[in-house]
Amino acid sequence: MKPADQAIRDRFLHVDTTTVSDVLEKVSLPNQALATDLVRLSPNQPKLAGFAYTVRGQMTPYVGPGDPDKMAAIEGMTPGVVSVWAGDAEGMACFGELLALGMKVRGCTGMVVSGGVRDADGIARHGIPVYSRYRSPVQSITRWKVTGCGIPVAMPGATSKRVSVRPGDFLLGDADGVVVVPAEHIAFVLDEAERITERENRIREEIDGGAALDVVLGRYGRT
Repeated sequence: MKPADQAIRDRFLHVDTTTVSDVLEKVSLPNQALATDLVRLSPNQPKLAGFAYTVRGQMTPYVGPGDPDKMAAIEGMTPGVVSVWAGDAEGMACFGELLALGMKVRGCTGMVVSGGVRDADGIARHGIPVYSRYRSPVQSITRWKVTGCGIPVAMPGATSKRVSVRPGDFLLGDADGVVVVPAEHIAFVLDEAERITERENRIREEIDGGAALDVVLGRYGRT
C-alpha cells in the first residue's frame, strides 16, 4: 500500500461510523450507510477500514469444479483494500475460510458481502473483519458466479434502496455498521471527522469529570 493510503487508513481507524455518517450529511450525502442487515461476522472482530475493491456476482447454474473468475478477482486484490461482494446471492456462501484467508494474504483488510459466508468460526479466528447478510454451509460452486470486478456496484442501503460503491471509495465499519465515503470526499470527511472526534473526546472527559451535560454542550456547541 502507498504510504499516503496507509496514512489515510490509519486515521480512519481512529474515528467511528457515526461521526463519518454525520459529516457525509453535511456534504449532502445522507444515504451512505449500508443496509442494517449487513452485520459483523464476529462481535470481537477488528474495525473494518480500506479502499473498495468491488466484486459482482450472480446466481447462475453452471457445470465445473469451480469459478475461475472468482479466483481471478481474488488474485487481483492489493494491500489496503476492502473487498465488496455485490449481487443476488441467496442461500449459499459466496466464500469460506480458505478464500477469505487468501484475500487476507494479498493484503485485503476486510470483506463486505451482500450475501453469505461459511466457515464463520474459521474466518473469525484469522481476525478478518467481515460484514455479511447471513451464514450458510452451502458452497457457491455450480450456483453463483463472479460476473465482474473493479467496477461500480450497488449495495443495499440503510436509508436508501441502493448505495453505489466504486473502486477507490473508502469503507469504514464498526459496531454500528458500514459507511461508504466516495473517493472525491475522503479528504474533507476525514479532516472533519477528526475535528469532531477531538471535540467529543473533550466533552466526554468533562462529563466523566462531573460537569453538567447542558453546561458542557452549551460551552462547545453542537456539531
